[in-house]
Amino acid sequence: MTDGFDFSPGAQVPLSGAAGQTAATGALASAAYRDSPVAKLLEANSEWTVSEVKAPRFSLFEPNLGEAFARAVQVRTLGGARDQMIQSFGIEPQTVVAHCLAANRIRRKRDARLTALMVVFGLLFLPGVLLWLGAFQLRRTLAGAQDKRLGALGTVLMVVLAGLALIAMVKLPLTGFLAIYLRAMLVAPVIGWWLAKRISERTAKELREAWSGLLSGGGIGAKVPEAVPSAPGGAAEQLRKGLQKLAAEDASNVVFYAGGKGILGMGTRWGSWQLAEDLVPAEAGRDINPFRSWDVIKAIHDQLRLLERGTLHTGGFPTPSVRHWVVSPIGEGAKSVSRGGTTAEEGYQIKAVELQRICDQQQFGAGDRHYLGVQFVLWDGQLVITMLTTVTYLHNTLRIEVTGHALGPVHPLFTTKPSAPSKTVSKTIKFWETKSIPLPLVDAKEVVRLAARAPFTWYPPLLDYLGGKLSLPEPFGLRHAWADKPWRHRFMADDALRAATPVLRVVHEAAIRVLKENGVDTERFGNRALVLSGQVQDPTPKKADEYNA
Repeated sequence: MTDGFDFSPGAQVPLSGAAGQTAATGALASAAYRDSPVAKLLEANSEWTVSEVKAPRFSLFEPNLGEAFARAVQVRTLGGARDQMIQSFGIEPQTVVAHCLAANRIRRKRDARLTALMVVFGLLFLPGVLLWLGAFQLRRTLAGAQDKRLGALGTVLMVVLAGLALIAMVKLPLTGFLAIYLRAMLVAPVIGWWLAKRISERTAKELREAWSGLLSGGGIGAKVPEAVPSAPGGAAEQLRKGLQKLAAEDASNVVFYAGGKGILGMGTRWGSWQLAEDLVPAEAGRDINPFRSWDVIKAIHDQLRLLERGTLHTGGFPTPSVRHWVVSPIGEGAKSVSRGGTTAEEGYQIKAVELQRICDQQQFGAGDRHYLGVQFVLWDGQLVITMLTTVTYLHNTLRIEVTGHALGPVHPLFTTKPSAPSKTVSKTIKFWETKSIPLPLVDAKEVVRLAARAPFTWYPPLLDYLGGKLSLPEPFGLRHAWADKPWRHRFMADDALRAATPVLRVVHEAAIRVLKENGVDTERFGNRALVLSGQVQDPTPKKADEYNA
């Protein structure tokens, strides 16, 4: 099995080179480098999934969005005891995971330097550090309250504490070594803070450059030196196996239908068109030639592969992905999925012979169902259109059903580029005019937070306990977890609606041709197909999974 990565010495894990998937991949990968508040990620919750942020016990140890996202995705996708993943259509999840690893590596280098500073300026002068950290924690607690006056009170307390420290240094009643130590105890943390600020600003600049590069389409690669194997069975080998497993899951032909949430990874059904008529011999006194649902599906499959061909040279469909899918039902509130319930499984793929058996036999009652899907990945991976076809035969009725699924762009939160911090103030002379003053990338509060977290990053469970963590939505898939609806984007909605008509007509033409070849009277099928051909031009998407349309 190959995962498309080159782990030779000096290699980088590159951004997806596949055409049509770079924008969505880069947008999700950029989250690993962001320095926004972690609570902002909750704004991206969708109708399919809901992320949660565990409240910190001490806000001084709270992670930002990039720290929480990168760690949560790394553990969820590469952890040894993790649950199975949902496919990420329209992106390359390996690339997103690689950028999470790269972002964590950048932060580990920063935290190593900050930890050294904490040992020199913190451990040796621990009483002073605890005093300053307590003051910052008090200010963060008060500033986080809804009452704005309490936030202002926290700032006043900080100023009072600094004033008392200055007075104590000047008029300290002690002499000798103890006096020197007490004065150094108040000064050393300030010196350490200044050095920590320089380290933090350099790292913040590096992270923001990666963030901006991913959203600018520059194809920036994720630097993951630990992925280069140095010995058999080492960490690099485990990482390689983890990425291979992720790639195998993403290529699986088993998807899950979760009630009102639709097919996870593909989105909800926005349209459904059913052609169902009785099989009647074309000639009286002659029997219909025996055929199976698989024969109809195979003919439809061959025709769908020719969708990009047209009579006129005016553009049209790009080459679609045509695949056979096994749809397995799960509860709408299910927190995990399992592909182990199906038989004849090889890796995460259902064999062709098993696909054919499911198509022909599992059409009624319990069990998985077979669908033939044609999928278009458009708008640089921001729009995924999937049209699914299933053929069933019950008694004398043949039913050909076509359903449309659409997964919209990733939430706008992931497509915002970094902006330099600044504030607008009035000019000194021309007070009626304003000017923008640049601010440092890392302010005083952020430096203290980073320095306080640094020694605990070597044992993440303790840091999660103190500062809280991000809980990813389950069942988890990188693409559908933060997907928006396509109907808010006029052109994306047009593309989804326009794809339905030609696909439906190709399906009906192929099916009717098989029926004719096997001696079936197709007049009623043809009339019904014409009616559906008119209905499919209705420009309004429905909520077919909720059966309210």
